[in-house]
Amino acid sequence: MRTVPMKLYVILAAVVLFTFFSNDFGLVDIQKTAIILAVGLDKQENGFSVTAQIAVPKGTDRTTGGTSSVEIEAEGDTVSACIANIYAKTGWVPKFVFCDLIVIGAEAAKEDVFSYLNYFTRNKYMNDSCMLAVCEGKAQELVSSASAIDDASSLAIGKLFSDASVGSGRVMPVTLKDFSIAYYGASGSGYLPFVRAKTQEGSQSSGSGSSGSSGSGGQSGGAGTNEKVYTADETALFSGGKMVGLLPEELTFVFSLLHGQVKSGNLDAPEGNADSTITVLKDKGGVSLSMKGAPKATLSVEITARLCCKSVSSDVEGTAKEEISKELLESVGTVLKERLSALWDLAKESGCDLFGLKKSLFRSSLKKYAEWKDSLLGTVSPEFRVKVTSVN
Repeated sequence: MRTVPMKLYVILAAVVLFTFFSNDFGLVDIQKTAIILAVGLDKQENGFSVTAQIAVPKGTDRTTGGTSSVEIEAEGDTVSACIANIYAKTGWVPKFVFCDLIVIGAEAAKEDVFSYLNYFTRNKYMNDSCMLAVCEGKAQELVSSASAIDDASSLAIGKLFSDASVGSGRVMPVTLKDFSIAYYGASGSGYLPFVRAKTQEGSQSSGSGSSGSSGSGGQSGGAGTNEKVYTADETALFSGGKMVGLLPEELTFVFSLLHGQVKSGNLDAPEGNADSTITVLKDKGGVSLSMKGAPKATLSVEITARLCCKSVSSDVEGTAKEEISKELLESVGTVLKERLSALWDLAKESGCDLFGLKKSLFRSSLKKYAEWKDSLLGTVSPEFRVKVTSVN
């Protein structure tokens, strides 16, 4: 009887060892796998072009460690065919579980972007929080560019979508999940940050950034390549999946105020014969729709700010003050109303339901939504409410 428990222990140990040594526990073999950091999507005459930025370890010691990258471009009739061609070119199995950025070229954005984004929405390994962006020119060129501030362009662009950037009101980041919800929702509209790359003056890549590119159309990295810095302070407007307009920097800021996201952004406004700058510390914004009588939309912004600087010199006592003068408060209110009006006009002209009016009507009354969905954006009248207060 004493030998029975021992046999059970031996069997149990054998089962545990068999389970442990026969399972890879989801580990990735980097020799056989393409760990994709970012994807660039471009439209070709016949089909699509996909540029995948693949992570490549730089070294094993402390001085050469980090993340470099190689860019592989492939063409095909569908995105799936492009991905298959990347596999055929490299022998690496593409993995999207670490992909944090999808960039759409400007030409590709003029067509329904979900003709190729649907591949990523259907991919069960794709991260819902993956960021989307539109770029100037070709996405292949942006993804393959050498960054002046990070090892890979995707990592540098990702920094533009940080919480600090959102709090400054300079960028409106959007995830794959949120953009898909907006596309398939009642509004059928959405927006994406618009990324531009600019050459860093007097700077050249030392080879520590992108290690180069492979495949057709790839750009060679390394020494002698101009390094880039990136901006995303403009916002692309979409209706029916197509890019229909572009918000400049100042309208992106006021759009951020409507979302109540700004907590450290600066705004310039005239004060007398000079300009002054305020810093927004608190922001409360929103959009409401009233269907009583004629349709009316109310765009409201309420901010608390402090004086940041003046374009003219002040005495010591005036420099120490953070309180905003009455004249400047009124000036800021006027500037915000003008920009809200410009934002409304641009959205209406482009046909983009930027403020989610159709979605609001759909949630409140299906009957009125069916009646007004095709004419709402053209008939609704706006009202702008702005309140600006200074810190004590």
